Parts: sequence; structure tokens; C-alpha cells
Amino acid sequence: MSEGVVSITATLNNTHVVVADKEGNVLTWASGGSSGFRGAREATPYAAQITAENALTKAKTLHGLEKVMVYVKGIGTGREQAIRGIANAGVDLQAIFDITAVPHNGCRKKKIRKL
Repeated sequence: MSEGVVSITATLNNTHVVVADKEGNVLTWASGGSSGFRGAREATPYAAQITAENALTKAKTLHGLEKVMVYVKGIGTGREQAIRGIANAGVDLQAIFDITAVPHNGCRKKKIRKL
């Protein structure tokens, strides 16, 4: 298997990296906690980079992954660093897509307080 898909979910508390094949079957995954970071350090850009490198090196050695398409979701601080971690792992980046959800009208406002 030479081509795959990488999904990065960067939340405010953690970063998850999932490596799948073209059909969507998960090959490997990693998160800030599985990479050895605990608590608030899971959400740092450095933790996101190490997490992405761990997931991609596992996928390269076990499945022979060479080219990936990256889907980034979330507003966390590790978005760009996770992409740099993928590039550092020696995998060819074909495309990067941002699939972060954007609210069209936002949440419903609280009703006004009556005294």
C-alpha cells in the first residue's frame, strides 16, 4: 500500500492523528497521550508534531505508506505542527484539506433576564 489518508483532529486539549487507506480502513493512529504527553502538554504544538511523526513512522514500517492526503479538523494549536511532523516522517504530501466545521448562524442566544 503506497497511498493513504491522514486525518488530524486538533482540539483545545489534545491532538489525534489517524492514518487510513484510500477506502477508509484505519491502519495506525496516535494521540498526545499515546505519545507520552500528559495533561496540558497534550495540546502543545510539540506534542502534535511528535504524535504525527509516531503515527506516520508506524504506517511506513508496517504498511509501506509513501503518499498521503491530509485532512485537518479543529481549532487546536497543533494544526500546523502536525503537518510539519508528517513532512518530517518522510512521506510525500499530495494535498492538505481543512474540514473544520464553520457555524452558519451560531448558537441560540440566551433569553433575556426578567426582573
